Amino acid sequence: MDGNLLVELRHPPAAAAPSRPSRPPTGTALAKSDAPAKIRTSCLEPWTNSDGVVVVYSSRLGGPMYAHEQVTLSIVAEAIAQIKGAKFAGLYDSAKRYPGNVFFVPDDTLVLDEASCLGIRRPTDLFGAVVPYPFAKTKAITHQLLDPRADRPEGWSSAYAELVQDVVLPGYTVFSVDDARTAAGRLLGSGPIRIKEPLAAGGAGHAVATTIAEVEAFLEAFPEAAIAAHGLVVESNLRDVTTVSIGQITVDDMTIAYHGKQRVATNNAGCRVYGGSALVCVRGGWEALARLPMPGAICLAASQAKLYEDAMREYPGFIVSRRNYDVAQGLDGKGRRRSGVLEASWRSGGASTAELAALREFVRDPTLHVVEACAVKLFGKGHEAPRNAVVHYRGDDPEDGPITRYTMVTGKLKRNDAGYGTRHAAMLEARLVF
Repeated sequence: MDGNLLVELRHPPAAAAPSRPSRPPTGTALAKSDAPAKIRTSCLEPWTNSDGVVVVYSSRLGGPMYAHEQVTLSIVAEAIAQIKGAKFAGLYDSAKRYPGNVFFVPDDTLVLDEASCLGIRRPTDLFGAVVPYPFAKTKAITHQLLDPRADRPEGWSSAYAELVQDVVLPGYTVFSVDDARTAAGRLLGSGPIRIKEPLAAGGAGHAVATTIAEVEAFLEAFPEAAIAAHGLVVESNLRDVTTVSIGQITVDDMTIAYHGKQRVATNNAGCRVYGGSALVCVRGGWEALARLPMPGAICLAASQAKLYEDAMREYPGFIVSRRNYDVAQGLDGKGRRRSGVLEASWRSGGASTAELAALREFVRDPTLHVVEACAVKLFGKGHEAPRNAVVHYRGDDPEDGPITRYTMVTGKLKRNDAGYGTRHAAMLEARLVF
């Protein structure tokens, strides 16, 4: 999930999933805002010709969305339609017959049976991903179980957890209260731990514990049914953390990969949350990213993210066209430097407007090798976006309060440019102070 900030859990979730915020009527485009908002969109000549349509899809297991998130998802779908030369047809209507191929932009990672019913068979059918089981779209897959007898959901792959063990932080995934206690006891000997709810997003659903008494207090307040249904992640807590974003997207036959830095913001409730991403994007996939000059820590994060994804072969039916991996780098309880993948976001996320802005630049200019772009969320009133930014949302979200969201391309570089190495180093420096 883009924007995985390490913050404390303020309120344990109820056992039942919260109801979704209201959505537009089926078959209509998402509204730009429920409150007065100033929107600017960029114009782009389509680079391919398609007789199909692009639709936003409300998935069966998707979580609740703020109004500004609904707006942004619609803007992502419109941008993809422009790139593909297709028509944007709003929210998917199962009763409607669409001309040509239907390309889906879902609000969440899809499960295999749902994707099959929609006719999604290949990565080129959607902007997102498909997994064989609901738990596989969450951070629950990141860690191993306590032992071979531990509780687990149907379809759990111990082989996957073993393959990624060296590229994630020390930790366990548990599906019972007793296993949670045992996991916490094992890890607390090395320092503070973090307990995470697999379904939480945007920096919520995390708690730090330094003693077993704090763990017990957490478990008493947390619904046992939620642990059995969705699990808990118990892992080593890091301090002095930097979260590196590693990602790749594909639209038709165009692929870009990137590394990036997340921005921390204080929301209208006073909580530290995800506030955007600054990306350095390269034309091509994982191999192109590996060839890009990068600091050692970012190279490590990129290799860890690739291995995390490669291991998904242990979950047959997995397909993906959009991925973003959060890699935490910092010090553990004994002062040792650690780097590990926290989780994946295989759906349109907070960085997606920046991803697509970069992709558009690569489409427009085949000679470009590197594009830098950022997506920013500003909470509160009185904010002005930079002059060259594209503002996606400016208004008072009914649930999240006043917010401004914008995207901006901040740098472009051709391989044969004079001073290529120096200019690329300057891009990296700018990203580090984002």
